[in-house]
Amino acid sequence: MKMKESVKSGGGNRSSIVSSIAKGSIVALCSSLLLVLVFAFLLKFTNIPDSAITPVNQVIKGVSVFLGVFVGMKKIKELGLISGLLIGVVYTIAAFFVFSILAGGFVFDLTFITDIVFGAIIGGVCGIICVNLKKSSN
Repeated sequence: MKMKESVKSGGGNRSSIVSSIAKGSIVALCSSLLLVLVFAFLLKFTNIPDSAITPVNQVIKGVSVFLGVFVGMKKIKELGLISGLLIGVVYTIAAFFVFSILAGGFVFDLTFITDIVFGAIIGGVCGIICVNLKKSSN
């Protein structure tokens, strides 16, 4: 009987993690779209140099992943590295497709690979931080 209960709770835990990853990725994507829109508005009406676009885009991606991991992992108390890493990767791939559609074309290059690595690293670090903050507050 105990084995069946642990299997059931493990499966429920797995679906909870999957839904948290989906939720976190959606939050990250929405925040990224919003922040890019705000930045585009600032570019249009201010004299921000073009050289600032790439660094600001990287900051937007990092902030979006952080927000996604923070929101997505509210109920998760373990597996912070893996959950955060997956949120970062899923967000990066989803953002690539959404922004490619908005731009009118897909370009698979080294930048896409580095974005996935960047998203995974930021997501993993944020996941570790979120899990450890929860442990220290309990």
